[in-house]
Amino acid sequence: LSACSRTVEPLEYYRRFLKENCRPDGRELGEFRTTTVNIGKCLCSITTADGSALVKLGNTTVICGVKAELAAPAVDSANKGYIVPNVELPSLCAERFRSGPPGEEAQAASQFIADVIENSQMIVKEDLCIANGKLAWVLYCDIICLDYDGNLLDASVFALLSALKNVQLPLVAINEETGLSEVNLKQKNPLIIRKHPVATSFAIFDDTLLIVDPTAEEEDLATGTVTIVTDEEGRLCSVHKPGGSPLTGAKLQDCITRAITRHKEIKKLIDKVIKSITPK
Repeated sequence: LSACSRTVEPLEYYRRFLKENCRPDGRELGEFRTTTVNIGKCLCSITTADGSALVKLGNTTVICGVKAELAAPAVDSANKGYIVPNVELPSLCAERFRSGPPGEEAQAASQFIADVIENSQMIVKEDLCIANGKLAWVLYCDIICLDYDGNLLDASVFALLSALKNVQLPLVAINEETGLSEVNLKQKNPLIIRKHPVATSFAIFDDTLLIVDPTAEEEDLATGTVTIVTDEEGRLCSVHKPGGSPLTGAKLQDCITRAITRHKEIKKLIDKVIKSITPK
């Protein structure tokens, strides 16, 4: 099929492939793009971060840096710390984005990440409290897209989880005499991660056909998208569907089943990388 028909009638161009149960990039409908992750100092990118990770999902490239700081807990949440996620879509990652304040897509992605953290209970905010009403950790999680080619949410959740698993927090205590905090940088402990959420996104074509891990072009041509978030126990943490074509119960169940399988694949990949960088 010519590149000309792809430009003039992109949807018809795609439909010809979808009828053969494949896509223009050679993938089957249920096949993910090549997925890779680099965790920690081996990135040589965010040396000031307490945890970092770089995820590639096909051409989509996302980096996440986690910075831990100390702060006083909120008055109404004296026994809790804070988690502040932020997704950035700079103009360098795709022509569709512009420099300046966060656009609608970046804001929606940031809210999605915040909801995943809360709903999955991947980090319990009480675990971030050091001294009730006095001192707690604040985790600033900056997720920056370096190259955008669709499926931002899957890559962002993956990068966030990988970066958080790389965080080591120093031991902190409050001196009872002075009331000041004392930080012991020589004694660090891994961040407590209670659950491991993984996102799996689908694009809906012509209201009925589902394809996984859509590219930017596929997202633009689709009649809808849906993102399923599950944890290691197969528990459904979130279903994100921003309008578009409705899904039948059977189709939604198919998505959940595929998401559970995808979770196992991602968890295995993270464990393998962490094992490779852990000092023996």
